[in-house]
Amino acid sequence: MSKQISSIFIKNIYYMLSYAFRELDQGVYENIKKEEFENIHNLFAAILVKGIGKQLKQGLYREYISFNEDLVSLRGKINMPETVRNCVGQKKKLSCDYDELSVNNVHNQILKSTAYLLIKNENVDAEYKNELKKEILFFSEVDLINLTSVNWSGIRFHRNNNSYRMLVSVCQLIAEGMLLTTSEGEYRLASFVDDQRMCTLYEKFILEYYAKEWRILNTSAPKIKWALDDGFGTMLPTMQSDIVLQHRDKALIIDAKYYGTIMQTQFGVDSVRSNNLYQIFTYVKNLACEKGDGIEVAGMLLYAQTDSGFKHFVYQMSGNQISVKTLDLNKDFTEISNQLDSIVEVFFGLVREKKSL
Repeated sequence: MSKQISSIFIKNIYYMLSYAFRELDQGVYENIKKEEFENIHNLFAAILVKGIGKQLKQGLYREYISFNEDLVSLRGKINMPETVRNCVGQKKKLSCDYDELSVNNVHNQILKSTAYLLIKNENVDAEYKNELKKEILFFSEVDLINLTSVNWSGIRFHRNNNSYRMLVSVCQLIAEGMLLTTSEGEYRLASFVDDQRMCTLYEKFILEYYAKEWRILNTSAPKIKWALDDGFGTMLPTMQSDIVLQHRDKALIIDAKYYGTIMQTQFGVDSVRSNNLYQIFTYVKNLACEKGDGIEVAGMLLYAQTDSGFKHFVYQMSGNQISVKTLDLNKDFTEISNQLDSIVEVFFGLVREKKSL
């Protein structure tokens, strides 16, 4: 791919993030849409610069942190065992346990540590590094942490820190691996092992795109129930769908897949990945039973395109349509939008008025 194409792909990451995290639609990030990025590091750095700057204007999130300290006067509650030890050691101080509002919490630690990570990265331009350096001066009371040890799924958001949700997610993308890899001077999609975070972003982007742009559809990501004859389902795995679109008497299950290579090869013969096909077929048959005879249920494997020679396949399986399609992320985002719209227009027979992106 040419340098120009790789730049298009990088800009599309911004659009994908904008759908996945609605905060990026706000005016503070507007200038990012106009910038050209030659690598993913600068895109993330630009988002972080804008996001941290916005957060500093609102004020850094504070939460109560527990402290234990030996003091000459009571503060909080007396820690009796420690106070007795002080007395035995002729140390005339009370051991006090108390809580204090502090900015030194995991949310701010992640922002500061990720900013340092980008500042040290040789691929980040000086202008973004300088902005990040200015911003982290306001994090003097915040500790640096090892980002590889963060329990990302354990981070909690609520009304007082919900503005951190998108920023922490971007920090997670940065910490767990960049989205592009270079092979023989060409930009390619990272391998499956390296792009678990990209896969999650890809799924969330498609879900949120349809939820925003096709309000006439019922867009969701439900758990699909097993069609059990006797109701016994102990130890059965959960069927968590990526995207389910429904309009009147039609439902389409979209399983979003993001791999380095789309097809599987056995004995020199290419075929659709068997585990993906088995999965979507299972989802379709069980949802069809749940919806009943009045609803037409179809399934689609929607791969991020990595092979220009891949074709669109449509199969009729046991009374249901199963299709395999690709979404080319190296096109201008208007074309990506058209590709997604076409899926709805063909299956549901609907048309929406196009808006400029």
